Amino acid sequence: MSEVVVIGLGQLGRVFAGGLLRSGHTVVPVNRGDDMFTVAHAHPEPSLVLVSVAENDFHTVLAAMPGAWRPHAALIQNELLPRDWEKYRYTDPTVISVWFEKKKGTDAKSLIASPVAGPGAALLCRALTSIDLPCREVAPGDALLFELVRKNVTILTTNLAGLKTGGTVSQLWAQHEVFARQVANEVMAIQDALTGVAHDREKLITGMLEAFDGDPDHGCTGRSAPARLARAIAHADEFGLAVPTLRSLAR
Repeated sequence: MSEVVVIGLGQLGRVFAGGLLRSGHTVVPVNRGDDMFTVAHAHPEPSLVLVSVAENDFHTVLAAMPGAWRPHAALIQNELLPRDWEKYRYTDPTVISVWFEKKKGTDAKSLIASPVAGPGAALLCRALTSIDLPCREVAPGDALLFELVRKNVTILTTNLAGLKTGGTVSQLWAQHEVFARQVANEVMAIQDALTGVAHDREKLITGMLEAFDGDPDHGCTGRSAPARLARAIAHADEFGLAVPTLRSLAR
């Protein structure tokens, strides 16, 4: 059986580990506090190295990953964009935009099929579908970039708009569509600046609404929303974007 290293065995990492085991792989765990170089010495040629750590640890892990593992890296993270891995000179990682959630004490719940691109895409899709979580392969490059931006727009629009409206995603669109579009347009302007690409905004809105339909009772906001707002405004400042709606939320 081929080995897959899983860095981070939180809620999400355990879902992937279960799918990998179910699909016939040996899972090599790396927990907080483990030395990656020690594990890499014992397991130098895994089929994949899945980085499923918390947001605050993500860049630290990418920067510190042993060289032998880097060609096999597979990345999961919210607000992920190519610049996040390119700064550490990863050239062709496997990247998955996860559209299921796993909370403590509940089974994983899928909203829509999770798109994945890169050398390990087929392996990850087999793992997820083996535990009844839909997955689809997309091409690296433009197709993957659209999927990452679509996820970012969905998360940021719902989280940031929800700071004012509360409620669920279906209520956000049914009762506050004009406001939600204002937030979404400013979020999309930031994503355009971060990626250097002018994305099709109506296509992104359509993609966001598809996710809403997948879980209409999903709550808009959560504990991470204030930090996401601060990060969005920092990005806007970096590129000289006005984003008046987002700044009003910060006030």
